[in-house]
Amino acid sequence: MMRLAVFASGSGSNFQAIADAVMENRLDAEVSLLVCDKPDAYVVKRAEALDIPIFCFRPKAYDNKAAFEKEITARLHEAEVDWIVLAGYMRLIGETLLAAFPEHIINIHPSLLPAFPGLDAIEQAWEAGVKVTGVTVHYVDEGMDSGKIIAQEAVAVKPTDSLASLTKAVQAVEHRLYPDTIQSLLKERLSQGGPTYNEHQTSINQRIE
Repeated sequence: MMRLAVFASGSGSNFQAIADAVMENRLDAEVSLLVCDKPDAYVVKRAEALDIPIFCFRPKAYDNKAAFEKEITARLHEAEVDWIVLAGYMRLIGETLLAAFPEHIINIHPSLLPAFPGLDAIEQAWEAGVKVTGVTVHYVDEGMDSGKIIAQEAVAVKPTDSLASLTKAVQAVEHRLYPDTIQSLLKERLSQGGPTYNEHQTSINQRIE
């Protein structure tokens, strides 16, 4: 069974959706760790209620991004994590984590990328007056929501919508699409003979050496 680390910074509704999918046997994985850069975020309470291990940190306590990502990487290795799943993590992933988990970090974004990357994507779409927006699951690279797309689903903007109702509709798609996409991705990798945790880390260590 694949082991996931979920990174989140806020309320954690996508974290909850992933955890629910695991408990309901819709996602053949284990949430092994929550990583949160805001110790007061509500997602921490969600993880505590589910007895999921937590690593919280304050970025300002470190000299730079590489320093806190180095500690995060150590925690991920301790938990034998296979995949990093970003779920409202409000920081760009840096070189340290990208090097440690190449092509094993994914993110969900509330727009049909490449349209409306970055913060407040639903509001961006609303203000632009588009008739269709949506949700994208993608691999993470060094850019802002610029990685290869894995899955997308459109959400129509209804004439009766408000920003609040559109946000609710997009989030409903997120909470269904993300666990389903993770499940499909993991099954695909396993069917292709994807590496186990130990095989993956051995490969990384050999590259570093």
